Order: sequence, then structure tokens, then C-alpha cells
Amino acid sequence: MPAPQPSAARDPYAAFRVPAYRLYALGYFISVLGRSAVAVAIGYELYQRTHSATALGLVGLVGALPVILFALPAGHLADRGNRKTIMMIAQLGMGLGSFLLFLLSRHHAAVPAWPVLDRLSAALAWTSRAFGEKGVVYDPAVPLMFGALFLNSCARAFGWAARGAFVSNLIPREVLTNAITWNSSLFQMSSLLGPAAAGIVIASFGVPAAYALDVVCALAFFACLAGVRHTRVEAPREEADFLSGLRFVWRSKEILGAITLDLFAVLVGGATALLPVFAEEILHVDARGLGILRAAPSLGALVMGFALAHLPPMRRAGVVLLWSVIGFGVATVLFGLSENFVLSFVALALTGALDNVSIVVRHTLVQLLTPDAMRGRVGAVNNVFINSSNEIGQLESGLTAALFGAVGSVVGGGIGVILVVLLVAWRLPEVRQIGALHELEPESDP
Repeated sequence: MPAPQPSAARDPYAAFRVPAYRLYALGYFISVLGRSAVAVAIGYELYQRTHSATALGLVGLVGALPVILFALPAGHLADRGNRKTIMMIAQLGMGLGSFLLFLLSRHHAAVPAWPVLDRLSAALAWTSRAFGEKGVVYDPAVPLMFGALFLNSCARAFGWAARGAFVSNLIPREVLTNAITWNSSLFQMSSLLGPAAAGIVIASFGVPAAYALDVVCALAFFACLAGVRHTRVEAPREEADFLSGLRFVWRSKEILGAITLDLFAVLVGGATALLPVFAEEILHVDARGLGILRAAPSLGALVMGFALAHLPPMRRAGVVLLWSVIGFGVATVLFGLSENFVLSFVALALTGALDNVSIVVRHTLVQLLTPDAMRGRVGAVNNVFINSSNEIGQLESGLTAALFGAVGSVVGGGIGVILVVLLVAWRLPEVRQIGALHELEPESDP
């Protein structure tokens, strides 16, 4: 692996000068594009077929359960096995899940009303009624769609753990922060283009085409990974306890505080799960408008990502982190109160921009403070609390919207985010004291 030039730490494109990272980044960009399209498609299709906010929340629950159940074992596997191979297998699993969604969406009317599917559909309808929604009907294909989503999420849980530890094996340590910033920017760029593409594809060719797009994207990432060469530090044999990642995070108050902030910001402050409701009932826009709204946070995050890559390194990253999460809460409240499409778009873009600051700081802390031999397990803890919080936050949004309305759910969540920041700043002063990220050194794991 070529050593970076002395000025690499200030080079905005230092990570892209490493061939292995370029190939990985291309595949990652394509993969997220497909996943973003699926996120739009599943929410749009289920809401059109059920008009149930509870159904949108259940999508989050199905996505969260595999992360909660398998993330820690997946992190242990990532530290013991070949991270590249795990990621490739995960891509095939996600592609299979999306292919099943394609078939179920295209042929949902032909799904037979088997007794087990009837009982599952009745249970889903009962859940909606329990949260105040009357007359909601789930056809027999919907339980099978949740099953396909569960398969997709299981594969993602293992892929996330390996991917979180993989990038550090591709590039020199000196440019790791730069790579993390670009990872976030690539994610946001794909998350910007994916929903917009999904809106166009759904309007032009129907919902099944959006699932088919993800199948192609998963296979493309698989092909890119096949050509990536990487190195890694072998884990000592005595570190066989997959719970050691939890213990490490608990001791590292900087990582614990950053994870806590992101966890509750997404858990109570996420508004994207309710975008189908806002699009149809408040802003009165079609699938294209929904796609644009879904892309707004990614547009804001992309702009912020480019800014972070070109600006000098943060000198007081902890203070910046706290203020960015407060701003995220304020922007969430603004979106919840807005009845204007342009204002809603701007508010969502602000949430994405400010959230990206938190993402870059948190991922950098996890990568630089964690020994390579533990990155899979510590990354898995991060996945449990952050990635599952996205899905559980979707569940929370759907259920609170069913009880209190979409506006009450979003506004209350934004206020909750601000309160969480104040609590973290008080109880974990180590977060306020985080300085320049490029000066961080790995912590020991006795």
C-alpha cells in the first residue's frame, strides 16, 4: 500500500488516491443507491395499499430486529473471519431479499389466501386498530413482504459489521478521517439520487422496478468487492468474547457519548418514516414529490460532506458535535410545523447536513479509538444502537403518529432531541472535551 504524501492529511481527496478504496467506494455508492430506492418503494407501496401509519412503523421493527439479534455475533465474525467475503455474501442476501420483494409486488394479487397468511394479516390489522386506525386491511402478500424485508435486514446486519471494520484495512491511518468523510458523502449522494430515481421509476414503471433496481445494485457491489485487495491485523486468540465490544464502548466515554447522541436523535427525531403521510395528507404531492422530500436530507448531508472534506480539521469536535445535534432537533421541529413544500424541503436538508457532522465525528471516534482487532465488535455495538435506532425510530414514528398525528410525532421528537443533548453534555463531560480528531490514538483493551 503506497504511503501518503506529507500533505495527505490536508488533501481533500487523499482517500481516492488509494486504488482499493476507489473500487470499494464505487461499489458502496451503487449499493446505497439501490437500498435507498427500496426504502422509498416499500414505504410508498405499503401506505398506498393500507393507508396505515402503523404499517410504516412495522417496517422499522422488521428492519431493527435482525440488527438487535445478530449485530454482536456479526461483529465477532467480522473480527474472526474474512471481512471481504462476509460483505460479498451479505450483498447476495440483500439482493435475494429485494428479488423476493420484486416478485411479491408484481404478483401480489396472485398470492393465495393460505390460512397462515390470513392469520398474519389479521394480526397486522389488529395491531393497526390497537393504535386507533380503523378499517385497515392487509392482503396476504403483506406478511410475505415483511418476511422478505427481514431476510434483507439479516444480511445487512452481517454486512454492516464487516463493512464498518473493512475501510480501515484499505487505506493508511493518516487519511482514515478523510475516507470516513467521503464514505458519509458517498452514502448521502446515493441517498440523494436513490429516492429521486425511485420516485421516477415508480411513477414510470411501477413499484416492482424499484426493487429490481436494488437487485442490480447489490450484484454490482459484489463485483466491485471481488476486485478489492486489503490487509488487516489478525486478532489475538484470547479476544474471543464478542461482548468485549460492549465493555470497550462503556469504558470509552467519548464513543459512548457520540453513540448516545446519535441513538436518541434518530430514535425520537426521525421524520423520514412519516414522509408518505406528510407527502399525501399535508403537502399534497405525488410519488415524485415524495422522492424529492426523501432526497432532501441527503442533499444537505452531501453539501456538508464536501464542506467537511475541504475545511480545516475540527479543533473542538466535541462542541461541534453537540451543537450539530441541537440544530438537528430544531430543524426537525421546523419540518413538523411546515405546511409548505419548499420550507419542508429546506428543513429536511438541514437535518441531513447537521446529522452528517455527527456521523463523521462518531465514525472517526470509533475507527481511531478502537484497535483494529476489535473494530468488528465495536462497530457491531455501534450498529446495534445506531442502525437499529433508525428502524426502531421508524416504529416509534409510525405508532406515535397513529396515536397523536404525524405533526405531533415529529415536533415532539425534535424537542426530545434537544433535551437529550443537554443531558449528554451534563452527564458525559468527556464529549465536550473531544478536541482535534486527527490527534486521537487507539485506546487499550485490557
